[in-house]
Amino acid sequence: MTISLLPPSFDELTRHAVHVFWHSRNSGSLNAEHEGGRAAVVGGKNMDGFIEVVRAVVTHCGLAGDAVHVRKSAVILPGFFRATKSWDVLVVHEKRLLGVFEFKSQVGSFGNNFNNRSEEVIGSAADLWVAHHHGAYGGLPRSRSEVREYSSALLNPVIQSDPRPPFLAWLMLLEECDASMRSVRCDEPHFPVFEEFRDASYGRRYQILCERLVERQLYSAAALELTPTGKDTHRALSKATSLRNMFSEFAGRILAAVQGA
Repeated sequence: MTISLLPPSFDELTRHAVHVFWHSRNSGSLNAEHEGGRAAVVGGKNMDGFIEVVRAVVTHCGLAGDAVHVRKSAVILPGFFRATKSWDVLVVHEKRLLGVFEFKSQVGSFGNNFNNRSEEVIGSAADLWVAHHHGAYGGLPRSRSEVREYSSALLNPVIQSDPRPPFLAWLMLLEECDASMRSVRCDEPHFPVFEEFRDASYGRRYQILCERLVERQLYSAAALELTPTGKDTHRALSKATSLRNMFSEFAGRILAAVQGA
């Protein structure tokens, strides 16, 4: 018997999520002229369709829909370098943090915003994992005075080694156009950049970012989906950085939690 990790409606749900994104932008819910460059990259209500994808996967795998938290007051987690951070979706079951999702989009302003998005996604992960290592998401966070660290490493396995860490996921929905797909020159005044970045488009740079976020275990999964301007269609540059892969990995984690693994 074949068991599908994802609900039968997965492709339809993701296509609808992209439709909601473009419809929300085009209906004037996010006015780039008033909001400035940041409007081109902040998800906001534009990305709400992807919340339904999370909920569908969670219920398909056997958890109740109320395990998915999306209200502004319910998606806040304590941090280590800052007091709190608001995420887009949290999945919590029996007081265990199972999933944490961040959805971002970028339409235009590629040169101005790529580095900002990179810094945000890397910093948010570092903050979450150090807080997790200090017990922030299971029981009461421990005071620094109670933690004896013998290493200044970002993540210190002496403090906590969790065999069932939360699933941390990041999605970038990127406008597919000439500006995002053409080669971009790197400035190298003192030292050369890594070869894979040389002449890479912003689309390719986001793909490298997603791959390395997972490679370096900052994220459980990271996805880049390209969508042509105003179209409901979307595509990934690789299977490893696709929406389908991200949600398949997440579904496996949820199934393990349901079965008490």
